[in-house]
Amino acid sequence: MSDQVNERELLEVLAAETKVDPKLIELVLKHEQTFINKAKANAKGEVDIDNDDLVDYIVAQRDVKLDELTVESILDAEMDYLMDKGLAGYID
Repeated sequence: MSDQVNERELLEVLAAETKVDPKLIELVLKHEQTFINKAKANAKGEVDIDNDDLVDYIVAQRDVKLDELTVESILDAEMDYLMDKGLAGYID
């Protein structure tokens, strides 16, 4: 996660929005980071992440006991948070 993101604030916002235990959210975000770190950047240095592949990867992890919908809602709420902070966006 970026140094510009306050992790505690992020977890609080995501827990409030999704009603999911912050420890479970932290686990989802950890696996998300692993997935992103393994992704290859294109010529512009951008990493294009397919949301369905990301959700499938996270749900497949042994320590994740959440369904796809819950994982998606966590990731969507995280993206909203990061976009509000100007730290992320979607590539058209």
